Amino acid sequence: MSIASLADVTFTPYWLEDPGRPAARAPLTGELTCDLAVVGGGYSGLWTALIAKERNPGLDVVLVEGDRIGHAASGRNGGFCAASLTHGLGNGLRRWPDELGELERLGAENLAAIEASLRRYEIDCDFERTGELDVATEPHHVAQLRAHAAAARRLGADVDFLDADALRGEIDSPRFLAGMWDRDGTALLHPARLTWGLAAACERLGVRVFEGSRVERLVREGAGVALHTAAGNTAGNTAGKSGNGNTGGGKLVAGKVALGTNVFPSLLRRTRAYVVPVYDYALVTEPLTEAQRESIGWRNRQGMSDCGNQFHYFRLTRDHRILWGGYDAVYHFGGKVRKSYEHRPATYGKLAEQFFLAFPQLDGLRFTHAWGGAIDTCTRFSAFFGTGHGGRVAYAAGFTGLGVGATRFGAEVMLDLLEGADTARTRTRMVRERPLPFPPEPVRWAGVQLTRQAMISADANGGRRNLWLRAMDKIGFGFDS
Repeated sequence: MSIASLADVTFTPYWLEDPGRPAARAPLTGELTCDLAVVGGGYSGLWTALIAKERNPGLDVVLVEGDRIGHAASGRNGGFCAASLTHGLGNGLRRWPDELGELERLGAENLAAIEASLRRYEIDCDFERTGELDVATEPHHVAQLRAHAAAARRLGADVDFLDADALRGEIDSPRFLAGMWDRDGTALLHPARLTWGLAAACERLGVRVFEGSRVERLVREGAGVALHTAAGNTAGNTAGKSGNGNTGGGKLVAGKVALGTNVFPSLLRRTRAYVVPVYDYALVTEPLTEAQRESIGWRNRQGMSDCGNQFHYFRLTRDHRILWGGYDAVYHFGGKVRKSYEHRPATYGKLAEQFFLAFPQLDGLRFTHAWGGAIDTCTRFSAFFGTGHGGRVAYAAGFTGLGVGATRFGAEVMLDLLEGADTARTRTRMVRERPLPFPPEPVRWAGVQLTRQAMISADANGGRRNLWLRAMDKIGFGFDS
């Protein structure tokens, strides 16, 4: 069944095939100056440029992207826009229990601000405030969900625990044993349209946007910072080498710089040990018929994920397809970001097989799209922040797959840091502290593989974490998709 279902699949992100994708913008050529340079045309960079102009309309802002706007993680994700800034309640409770209430408040404000911006700039990205439903697929998940629901309610969240019968009223699957419905903490959207809409809004406010302008190096120049870009590059990274020699292309001299490069090698070399690229994969089905939709329920269209260490995330699109992704989280030795890693037939087959175990009533449904992409993973699973070059350069990275919403918060933090502002955001421990760095190779690769196998074993053994995982928990070192 899984092989037949993939027979006609297109190996490209469903979102990026949208006919509304704008034409490519010109690359940076020659030399320009500006007040603020933003590196990266994904969510981090776009929100930073937009908010910078909102804070100070007279600020001269230039954004440079190495490929196309939204071509990487921002155009390849599942479109789950969550309020959580901590990669979920459980991770927040483990790492910042004393300030989790404040982080949840800031996250809720951030999601509300995203929704308000979409209205203000008339960005049509299929935004739906559906909430998210986490489902138990193993008996030990049920107690875990019940405890998480109680903790969320204590923090004021609109969360319900659903037993098997109540869950079946929301979605019909023989695999799902219970659920936790966070009714207000997640919205679904079309991720690529969000990037295109943000870029257009930035330009309306006066931001100059250049594509095909990969930044090769960043150096201090006078009272500012100079960015040197490669000539006409549209095939690769937003950020790359920090060695010597210009490769042609353009030069951008800025008073301050915000780095939204995330999974790509940072232009601040000392921060590179804090992020590794982990590859995640997804499938999208053909549109479901009315009878197929009736067979699974799902009338409230929640975003969904299951509770395994190797978990699936899944959702409905506006045109009644199902996006089904996750499970495999693949790290390649050396931590390179390569186009060849974006497709993995073995994972596509595995995902298709698991899909029909969850929804046997959809037997015969075919997948139309399959793709992968790199996630900027750090050891604490949620973003970290900082500055360099005497406070002239700020960065946010390490969102670990939950950045559709949190990147806007990260943009605010970067701008706060560049301004030297004391805000509710910059006062949090989450912003002030860094995660543990990953060790160098080959220890890094061995550690990731050992952790991944231990997580698989925990899923198969009632959630029991072995000595290795308990040690990783104790020191705050993690690995997640």
